[in-house]
Amino acid sequence: MSANDPFARLPEAASFTVTSTTVTDGAALPPEQFSGIFGVPGGKDVSPQLSWSGAPEGTKSYAVTVYDPDAPTGSGFWHWAVADIPATVTELPEGAGDDTGSGLPAGAFQLPNDARAARFVGAAPPAGHGSHRYFIVVHALGVESTGVAADATPAVLGFTMAGHVLGRAVLTATAETPA
Repeated sequence: MSANDPFARLPEAASFTVTSTTVTDGAALPPEQFSGIFGVPGGKDVSPQLSWSGAPEGTKSYAVTVYDPDAPTGSGFWHWAVADIPATVTELPEGAGDDTGSGLPAGAFQLPNDARAARFVGAAPPAGHGSHRYFIVVHALGVESTGVAADATPAVLGFTMAGHVLGRAVLTATAETPA
């Protein structure tokens, strides 16, 4: 991980693999993963399909986060956070992050993102602001439950799970809205 990677300052964790049929690592996000909520033309706020494998021994649950460190807020922008995904689950279907979390496994739940919506909110970089990076991360945890409240923020989830992270699988995509 590079110095401008928001996860570089966190304790070391084993690496494992995450893939997606909707998002390509290092490439631009497709239109469906842009935000309709924030009025991006063609945006549909559809969470990406994710599959992962090779998690470290001892993994008892997963969390998934989507974060834009380039948002002009001083603190980035959390687009999605899912906690308490059972260790037996290794895939989320496209659209799992809808208003009801209909594609999430039993026991997993979405936390409110920085738009204060407990769902996936797509990319919406300000017009002319340049390219933004979107870190799509599957966190392998050594606990069955993070213990965070359903109304906690993604930052609280990160703080709470920090001591329990056994591994991280990262996809990084980009998005830009022309001026």
